[in-house]
Amino acid sequence: MSIFAAILLSTIPVMKFFIRIFTLLFFVSPAFAKIEMLDRVAIIVGEGVVLESQVKTMLKNIEKRYESQGATLPPDEIILEQVNERLIIEELQLQLANQAGVRISDSELNDAFENIARSNGVTLDKFIQTIEDDGESYEVLRENVKKEMTIQRVQRGKVGREINITEQELDGFLATEGAMNTLSPELFVRQILVSDESTANKILDELKEGIDFSELAVKYSKSSNASSGGDMGWRNLADLPSLFSEALVSKKRGFISNALKSGSGYYILKLEDKRGDLVRFEEQWHVRHILMMTTKLRDETFTQKELGEVRDRVIAGEDFSLLAKEFSEDPGSGSKGGDLDWLSKGQTAPAFEKMMLESPIGEISPVFESEFGFHFLEVLDQRTEDLTEEVIKDRAYGILFSRKYDEELENTLRTMRAEAFVEYKELD
Repeated sequence: MSIFAAILLSTIPVMKFFIRIFTLLFFVSPAFAKIEMLDRVAIIVGEGVVLESQVKTMLKNIEKRYESQGATLPPDEIILEQVNERLIIEELQLQLANQAGVRISDSELNDAFENIARSNGVTLDKFIQTIEDDGESYEVLRENVKKEMTIQRVQRGKVGREINITEQELDGFLATEGAMNTLSPELFVRQILVSDESTANKILDELKEGIDFSELAVKYSKSSNASSGGDMGWRNLADLPSLFSEALVSKKRGFISNALKSGSGYYILKLEDKRGDLVRFEEQWHVRHILMMTTKLRDETFTQKELGEVRDRVIAGEDFSLLAKEFSEDPGSGSKGGDLDWLSKGQTAPAFEKMMLESPIGEISPVFESEFGFHFLEVLDQRTEDLTEEVIKDRAYGILFSRKYDEELENTLRTMRAEAFVEYKELD
C-alpha cells in the first residue's frame, strides 16, 4: 500500500496550531520552561505546524490497533513516515479550510453525533457515557470529529467540482454484466409467441384496444406457458435472452414490446412488474391552478373575492388555460395556462398538497390559502409512475462518482503535498 493510500484510509484526526503560538513560548520567563518542553514543533507545514504530541498520539493509537488485532507492526521507520505524511496532509487541508472560511456549526456537529449514536442503537447520552466509561474524552472526540467534517467538506469542494461523468460513461457502465447483476431489479415478464408477423401485429392492435395480455396469450401463443397467460416468472435482466433483455432494459412497468423476430417466430413481451431494493413506484397528480397574491392595494378579502369570480368563470365554461394566463400570478405556471405538470407528494406547500389529494379528477377545487397566496386547482389525472430507472441511474452515478472521487482525491492530495513547504525539526 502506498503512503498516499494509507493516508486516505486513515481516520485519525489532527490538532491545528499556528507557528506564532510556539514562537511566543521561546520568549516567556524561565518559570514557564517546563511548559515549553511539554510539546514541540515536529514539522513546519506551510503556515502551520505538526506537534510532537500529535505524532506520538497517532503512533500510540496505531500500536493499540495492531495489538488489538493481534497483527505484527511494520518497521518503526515505515510507520513514522506514514504518520508524518498523514499529519502533513491533514494540516494542509485544515489550512485550506481556514482560507476558504469553511466552518462546521455546533448544530451540524450535534446532528452528526446524534446520527452516530443512532447508528449504534443508543441514545446520545448513553453514547457519551460509554465513551467516558472507556476513559476517553467526549470533548476531545467532538473536536476530532469536527476536524474530520471540516476536511471532508474541503475535499468535496476541491475534488467534487473536478469530476465529470458523461451520459456515455453512465450508459456504458449500466450495460456491463456487473451493473446488471447488482443494480437491475427482478422483472415479472409475460410473453406471446406466434409464427407470423401478421398475427403478431393483429395481437398488438388488440392490446391497444385494451384486451388483457394474458387472455391473448392463452388465445394465440404457441409457447409452452400459453395456458398460464404467458407467465415467464421473475427473471433478472442478465438471465434473459439478449433479444428480450435489449427490449426490456430501462423500460417501465406495463411496457409492451413490438413484435420481436427470432428463429422460433415472433415474440411480444409485457413487463408486468418489478421487485428489488431499487424499485420505486410513486403516486403522481397532474395539476393546474390559478394563484393570486395579496398586495398593499389588495387585501385578503378582496383577493379571495376576485379569485372566486375567476373560479366562477371557469365553472361556467370559460377556458381554464386562458384565464390562468390572464390572471394567475404564479411566474412559473401562469404562462403555461396554470399547468404544474405531474406532482408527487412533498413537492408543494402543505395546504396545496392537501387540496390536491382531496380533489376528485376533473373538478374545480374551492378557493384555498397557502403560504404563497390564494389558489384554486384542478386535478387533471392521476398515475402510479415507475421511477425505478431514475433510481438505478442515480445509484450508478454514485458508484462512478465514488470511483473517480477516490482517484481524483489521491491525485489532489499528492499535488498539495508536492507543492507545500515542509520542514522537519530535529527532536531529541
